[in-house]
Amino acid sequence: MTYAILRVIQIIAAAGVVSSSFYYLLCLWSASKFAHATNSRSGSFLPPVSILKPLKGIDPKMYESFRSHCLQDYPEHEIIFGVSDANDPALQPVKELMGEFRAGMISWVVCPEVLGTNLKVSNLAQMLDAARHDYLVVNDSDIRVETDYLRRIVAPLTDPQIGMVTCLYRGVAGSTLGSRLESLGISTDFCAGVLTAKQLEGGIRFGLGSTLAFRRADLKTIGGFESIVDYLADDYELGKRVADLGLEVQLSGVVVETFLPAYSVRDFLAHQMRWARGIRDARPGGHFGLIFTFGIFWALVSVAVSQGAMWSWGALGVVLVLRLAVAFTIGWRILRDRQVWRYCWMIPLRDLIAVAIWIASLGGHQVIWRGETFELKEGKLKRVQS
Repeated sequence: MTYAILRVIQIIAAAGVVSSSFYYLLCLWSASKFAHATNSRSGSFLPPVSILKPLKGIDPKMYESFRSHCLQDYPEHEIIFGVSDANDPALQPVKELMGEFRAGMISWVVCPEVLGTNLKVSNLAQMLDAARHDYLVVNDSDIRVETDYLRRIVAPLTDPQIGMVTCLYRGVAGSTLGSRLESLGISTDFCAGVLTAKQLEGGIRFGLGSTLAFRRADLKTIGGFESIVDYLADDYELGKRVADLGLEVQLSGVVVETFLPAYSVRDFLAHQMRWARGIRDARPGGHFGLIFTFGIFWALVSVAVSQGAMWSWGALGVVLVLRLAVAFTIGWRILRDRQVWRYCWMIPLRDLIAVAIWIASLGGHQVIWRGETFELKEGKLKRVQS
């Protein structure tokens, strides 16, 4: 009986190694296709743009991130910051910027109403009234961009069949292990999954919080920000609903930076669990399919159950080579993330943690977000009373 069980595990592990190897090859192919298809030039379509940035609390390198949006090589744009509380410390760098740049470029509004459980989207709904322009860009408070950012992400919207532009990002890690593991996951795993989904599905039908560029008219058609005010993955939902209008969501060649907090390991695990359960709710098929991508885990299981047979060590070697090829191709070639070289030795550890997170995410509905606990069901958040 024991032999039969070990044999079954061995077959499953071998199948996992094969499926993971094919997945890594697909990642490499998807990255190559994306790199060759990406147009790095900006267009001549330069309509006035309103950038909406909801804030809460202090993020790393916040002033520098905000300032990068003010230094755009773009004829006319405004930046609107929104907070729920007029005493939020995030307003201090905003006020400093207002003293440095021309009047009218930067403004801030207080959003006193709580329209739903996602306070970020609640703020966006109230900030929209202050926006003067019909082309909108939403991105997270910790995003830093290059000077040609607006030119490149707005240009595709000249095509009426394109309803949204979004982009990949690289994480700049803090000094802690949790922050470095988070950054490594973004550059070598998450973005690889996005590019692969784009190839498999003939495009993407979701947005990424690093950048969401769209028209005010399309936002109104899908019901405004109010229609997603209770959703955890608001960026995903916004992109999905724009795609449901029959419009294309385009993944730009622009790559932006996000400055990660100095996560403790506990904070890192909580963030990964929120992310995993959010994906499970939004894309259950894709979440389940991750079981076929855990190459290092399956290769180690093969080594263990085969008692170190030569073929299992060979399989582990192949998996490691392919996994590192994905990490460097996407992390370095696509995202230009120099940290990949420095922290690549942690990839096996990060991937094994991902397996544990995936298993844990299969059950339960609670997520922790900004220190509060919520129940997640069908994509929507419900605050858990303490």
